[in-house]
Amino acid sequence: MNPTINPSILSANFCNIEKDIKILEKNSITSIHIDVMDGNFVPNIAFGIDQIRAIREITEMKFDIHLMINDPDKFIERFVDAGADNITVHAEACPHLYRTIELIKKYGVSVGIALNPATSIESLRYLYKLIDKVLIMTVEPGFGGQNFIEEMKNKLKDLVTIKEKYNYNFSIQVDGGINKDNVEEIVKLGVTDVVIGSSIFKNNEIEKNLKEIYSALKMEG
Repeated sequence: MNPTINPSILSANFCNIEKDIKILEKNSITSIHIDVMDGNFVPNIAFGIDQIRAIREITEMKFDIHLMINDPDKFIERFVDAGADNITVHAEACPHLYRTIELIKKYGVSVGIALNPATSIESLRYLYKLIDKVLIMTVEPGFGGQNFIEEMKNKLKDLVTIKEKYNYNFSIQVDGGINKDNVEEIVKLGVTDVVIGSSIFKNNEIEKNLKEIYSALKMEG
């Protein structure tokens, strides 16, 4: 089965984001990754609730909301109301992670847990049955355009082994430093959902860049 390609619109043209989204739709993209950053958990600020609500008015694509914020629980309902289809929170930002998972599920959207590069997958040992997605950060969160951390390949292999051994249903997502040159190798490790930002939107050549990624994966665009 082909992986989901989730363009990270953090790298889109903010002055003409509707045009970029329509190009994505034209090229078989069905989901977009939206980074929410608070300037606290990560050293950057991006995408508030009102911006997400405005984007929801121009597209029916799925919204994969990635909360890089502290204390996400108090914002969950508002992100759901803004149009979220999936909400991913960081394990490192949730002191009561089980409670946060249950809160997200209460609103009827899927739930993902993100792990920073230095965070062990062991931290999710007792939660795998409850979650829909595990996001392995392959760069430090907060900025686009970073290089893929090679050691994360071993982390992905370990996660795939656990998923297959116990027949868990969660999808495996990666975010950070993915491009046409390494995407095939990453997917072959067992990744089912790929977040790509800079490599899709670079030089305002979205269609060309997507075709190169599809070609690398031997997918129809």
